[in-house]
Order: sequence, then C-alpha cells, then structure tokens
Amino acid sequence: MSRIGRMPIDLPAGVDVKIESGNLVTVKGPKGTLTQQLHPAITIAQEGNILHVTRPNDLKENRSLHGLTRTLLANMVTGVAQGFSKNLEVNGVGYRVTKQGNQLVMNLGFSHQVFVDEPEGISIECPDANKIVISGCDKQKVGQFAAEVREKRPPEPYKGKGIKYADEVVRRKVGKTGGKK
Repeated sequence: MSRIGRMPIDLPAGVDVKIESGNLVTVKGPKGTLTQQLHPAITIAQEGNILHVTRPNDLKENRSLHGLTRTLLANMVTGVAQGFSKNLEVNGVGYRVTKQGNQLVMNLGFSHQVFVDEPEGISIECPDANKIVISGCDKQKVGQFAAEVREKRPPEPYKGKGIKYADEVVRRKVGKTGGKK
C-alpha cells in the first residue's frame, strides 16, 4: 500500500465535501469552493469527518494514482480551510512593486513598467516596496502565478538582482577579475 495514499484526511470544522459520480469532488470551506475531477478508478469514501482513499488493485497505474489522489484531496481541504500563500522578494537598486487596483505594477530595471493582472481566485498584496504575497485557496494556481511573476525578472547570479522566492537561495558567482598586466 502507498504510505501517502492510505493516510486518512481529517476534515476541519466548516469544510464540506461532496462526492458525485465519476469522482467529481467539490470541497466548500471558509476560503472558497474547489471542484476537481479525480480518476474514476480510485475510490473515495467519507466516514463522518474523515476521507479515505482506496485503490482497486496493485497495478502500477493504480498505485501511482492512489497517492496522487489523496494528495490532491488533502490540498483541496487545506486550501479551503487555511489557504496557500507564496512570498516573493524583489532585489535590486530601483526595483519596486506596487498594487494599483487589481494589477501588480513592477519597476524591474526595464525602460517600461511591467503590469500583471490579478487572476480570479488569487489575491496579491504588497506589504512593502520589495515584497509580494500571493495567496489563494488553489495550491496549483498560487504556485503557477508566483512562477509567472518570478519569470518577469528571475534572479541573476552575479549581484542577485531580480524576483526570487523568500526561501530561495541564489547561488552567487564571482565576477571578472582585474586586467592581465
């Protein structure tokens, strides 16, 4: 058995799970509602406020889907109960970010400002001129949007300028040495 797949998922108070035919799962909670179509071969059962995920047999495909399905369900439950967030830092002289309406406005050393629209289900906060907090209930959307923002100016290895995750470590390179005389 999959160690991850056989772990039960505890539903916190205020979270409601609805399992329809074909494994269409809807999870409602204080942070929002998530719906996802999971693989029909995997069985999802709810007993009180605990979810159990089981597989029909030990074929390779079912073994791999077992842990995946359980993790996707657990992420949905965590997302609607607590939410997910990614913290980004902007490093560089003159580099700064602000939020205007539902757009993120970034000065990243280009001759123009970079504008990024806030997608549906995601909230952007700029607590400081060089910090960005991206949060939402869907883990995949939060991570994807954070990667798209970081992609606008990834950190470079010589001075470390650019947008990086708060917990990311940028490996620095030594620059050029002096002349050869």
